[in-house]
Amino acid sequence: MNNAIAVVTGASAGIGAATARHLAAAGFDVVLGARRLDLLEKVAAEISGQAIELDVTDPASIESFCSRVPACHVLVNNAGGARGLDRVLDADEDRWQWMWDANVMGTLRMTKALLPKLIASGDGHVVTVTSIAATEIYDGGSGYTAAKHAQSALHRTLRGEHLGQPVRFTEVLPGMVETDFSANRFDGDQERAEKVYEGIEPLTADDVAEVIAFAVTRSPHVNLDQIVMKPRAQASATRAHRV
Repeated sequence: MNNAIAVVTGASAGIGAATARHLAAAGFDVVLGARRLDLLEKVAAEISGQAIELDVTDPASIESFCSRVPACHVLVNNAGGARGLDRVLDADEDRWQWMWDANVMGTLRMTKALLPKLIASGDGHVVTVTSIAATEIYDGGSGYTAAKHAQSALHRTLRGEHLGQPVRFTEVLPGMVETDFSANRFDGDQERAEKVYEGIEPLTADDVAEVIAFAVTRSPHVNLDQIVMKPRAQASATRAHRV
């Protein structure tokens, strides 16, 4: 690898895979991490990237992954997700634990591990993909919204803690994006997942990836702190115009 190196987590599908493609097109050498190594290797082969198995809920997996990254200029914390739509009264603590491990602790551990290399690059950039769920709440969503609020707070704290150092921090907060997010949330129930996007044109993974690539290719003195993205027909997590 001779170009600037970008690390993308959750890169086997959806926003992560699209981001890997866009960053490769922008001239980065991309290191892709995800649990599903078979899918990951297919994406990596498309862009001449490096696929390394990664489970961000497993500290040992993160340590092994990061030890194989020689240098890092961009880190995209994309891995994460939701599990279920349980009301607080019916909260499944195993699902809560997974959401916190994947969204919050995964971001913490990946960022801690790679920050020294990002700073040493002389122009590092951490992009964390949260959600509009980091600023809103909705019935049945407390596990996910709580995790995303915490992930957002973690990311935004870094901006002040590393002020004056050669590293930038961008949070991308998407609304409705049609990926396998909803299918994963509903344990593979594709019919239920499709109803989430019924009657609306949602964002695509490429829409979000294009914005991430734009943010990391700005002049080094420009920091895009937060970028909120929604489909034109969506006003909030619970309000959208459907046809």
